[in-house]
Amino acid sequence: MIVFATPLRAVLFLTSLAAAFICTLGGAQAQSLIRDAEIEEILRDYTDPILEAAGLIPEDVGLYLINDPSLNAFVAGGQRIHLHTGLIIAAETPSQLKGVIAHETGHIAGGHGVLRMRDARIAARPGFVSIGLGILAIAAGAGEAGAALIASSQQFAALNFFIHTRVQEASADQMAVEFLTATGQTSAGLIEFFEKFRYQEVLSEARRYPYFRSHPLASDRIRSLRERAAETGLLDVPETPQAEQQMEIMHAKLIGFLEPPARVFQRYPVSDLSEPARYARSISAMQNADMGTALSEIDSLIETDPDNAYYHELKGQILFEGGRANESVGPLQTAVNLHPDQPLLLISYARSLLARAEDGDLETADGALRDALIAEPDNAFAWAQLAVALEKQGHRPQAQLATAESRFHVGDYPRAHSFASRALNDLPSGSMDARRAGDIRNATDPALPENEIYWRRR
Repeated sequence: MIVFATPLRAVLFLTSLAAAFICTLGGAQAQSLIRDAEIEEILRDYTDPILEAAGLIPEDVGLYLINDPSLNAFVAGGQRIHLHTGLIIAAETPSQLKGVIAHETGHIAGGHGVLRMRDARIAARPGFVSIGLGILAIAAGAGEAGAALIASSQQFAALNFFIHTRVQEASADQMAVEFLTATGQTSAGLIEFFEKFRYQEVLSEARRYPYFRSHPLASDRIRSLRERAAETGLLDVPETPQAEQQMEIMHAKLIGFLEPPARVFQRYPVSDLSEPARYARSISAMQNADMGTALSEIDSLIETDPDNAYYHELKGQILFEGGRANESVGPLQTAVNLHPDQPLLLISYARSLLARAEDGDLETADGALRDALIAEPDNAFAWAQLAVALEKQGHRPQAQLATAESRFHVGDYPRAHSFASRALNDLPSGSMDARRAGDIRNATDPALPENEIYWRRR
């Protein structure tokens, strides 16, 4: 089940200066994170071997999927790789996507995040000079010239920034080849990806995809990458059938959820009876309230592969969003039974139980949510659902604490502080819950200088 978690700042609010600098150059755009258990599992299958080859601990590296049709991938906020949905859809093969992931892993392994913060500060200096000259020109009566200088400030900064980062990009390319080679995989995909979008270099800065603003494709860079990849002897290693199937599934889900029906049926006509095609059509039909088609397509997939937890999950989502919450419990329970350690499945199952509210449902939902929060203690939606379960069971102070947790994890400090304070008034003194409520209240204290920005957003 794809969940849109808005806003993106919940994860990227304290991102690196360099990433913020690049985002500024690219222009502001409303974005949201996407959570989907199946896609995240596939991306982990692609990414974890690369991280291990880089000497990184996979559990320490976050993977974030951003709902944005443009091509972009970047590292920000420490060991966090961010992928735009547009990049995944544009990748024609698993090795192309793996190549980009390996390149971004190279930035983490090379410590480029810290270096880019420094480079961004240095790069911004010409921009500040340009702005200053523009203000002086306006004050002197040369309004048009001053405005032009101010407007050009970002371009000056961008050019200076890319001068400082070209060495890092080339280094990340070489490390990407090293990591892929260590896992026995081809580097051809990264070369194909760069070659496919090489035309971006002749476009104006404003028309380029964000990825190629921060990753300029100089000819010598691609040539060096090709030469290094050829030395590995792995350029002709074929894609595995499993990786290809996984790529098709990701494409089907993203296109089904994000594209209008006309485009979905253009890509996946009714005559296409493949599993990805039926998957995409079922999702698209659900998105457009065509319950009959959505259920028909997903039932055909369940009949084909009854042990696929994510097919049962989608059926549960179709029923829940179609106003049939009672019926959604069964498919979601099957999904959890098939994949009991997947926190997002547990959360969906708990949500349906809370909506059905039959005998024992509240307690079962409570347990499922607590299991999910062991795996994802910062999942704000799970905390919000647990607050509902606790309130319905008559545990108001604990429900207030769960609400405080939910608001804290999305950066809503005023409400987190308020609910933690209320909970603290009624929780047993010295209990673990009381200590946690105190921690949240203290951490969100408006008197702390570092919290000013959170309270200012009210």
